[in-house]
Amino acid sequence: MNWIKPDWPVASNIHAAVTLRSGGVSQNAFDSLNLGLHVNDEPENVYKNRRILSRVLDLPSEPVWMDQVHGIDVIKADQRNQIEKADASYTDKKNTVCAVLTADCLSILLATIDGKKIAAIHAGWRGLFSGVVANTVNTMGTINLVAWLGPAIGVDCFEVGQEVKNSFIKKSENFTQVFTKINEKKYLADIYKLAKIELASVGIKQVYGGGFCTVTDKERFYSYRRDGETGRMATLIWRD
Repeated sequence: MNWIKPDWPVASNIHAAVTLRSGGVSQNAFDSLNLGLHVNDEPENVYKNRRILSRVLDLPSEPVWMDQVHGIDVIKADQRNQIEKADASYTDKKNTVCAVLTADCLSILLATIDGKKIAAIHAGWRGLFSGVVANTVNTMGTINLVAWLGPAIGVDCFEVGQEVKNSFIKKSENFTQVFTKINEKKYLADIYKLAKIELASVGIKQVYGGGFCTVTDKERFYSYRRDGETGRMATLIWRD
């Protein structure tokens, strides 16, 4: 199993990882480290993959998985006792693993400078537009945060319609820079810039990561837009 270790200036007690698609037992379209249950992969393969994940990363506890719905709800991971519909989780407790699943959508990790609070966010364009970043930061109760952006669909592959562009620009003129015109109805959007603008709007300017493309890097990443039926990668964060 291989993974990406985020390169960002956080306290030494904070640990994070993004899984890649290799190193698991899933077959065919889900080859091989699929961690998402809500796809057509065999559930026993997913559970085996999750055990591989926990063992290889030496996780202190089972990751807190969510039923992600492209919304803005945030849960406190250490208080959850069942899988909830949410798109972000945070904790101020040690040995609690916050996790999000993605296959083109952006994952965002947050950590306070003092290393006491952490969060993981599932941020597709719908979540970014609706305010999942702001809701997570408000729930955490601080803007003294560092952010890291995980693998997502790259700017050359993220085609959106006129209505998406208009919605963002109506929200803020700052989003004008995010969109590149293809024709009268289609634009290319930069999801990393979308996230950075949203993070800046709530006072977070220390932002790292980004620059990946899940669509073009088939060897490392799952991509729903590229393949349709596919697996899910996990972005995880925990603290000692």
